Amino acid sequence: MNFKFEKAEKDEDIKKIFAHTVDAFSDSPDFNWTLAEIKKEIKAGWDLYAVILEEEVIAALFLTVRDDSLLTKNTAVKIHHQGSGYSHRIKEFFETRARESNLKYIYHYCQIDNFRMYSLNESYNYKKTKNTLNDGYVVEWVKKL
Repeated sequence: MNFKFEKAEKDEDIKKIFAHTVDAFSDSPDFNWTLAEIKKEIKAGWDLYAVILEEEVIAALFLTVRDDSLLTKNTAVKIHHQGSGYSHRIKEFFETRARESNLKYIYHYCQIDNFRMYSLNESYNYKKTKNTLNDGYVVEWVKKL
């Protein structure tokens, strides 16, 4: 199976990710999934990646480096691919990127009611911090490498 991560380098890449995922992620609790909001995240310094299985975008990732830390967030994996271990591969992608860059911490941001992500974060030894974003709707998790 062809599984890969592709960084959006050009405007057409961003539009491709948005177009392939608009129906699946429009109700994603972790993002306001509009082209304008995606571009706003990129302008704020986040890199956008597509998670691709065969030819299908099954999730989108945002990551950025700040000081000695990798900051991460992602959409849910498309529903018909959930339960197949792809969230674990995304988490491993984040951790590999952080280690290759000799970073000390990974911060992950998710919606306060995303209990699947809570379980995944805990299984990878992330600790929930007291910090929140978006008026308390997004929680912060941290892992020391």
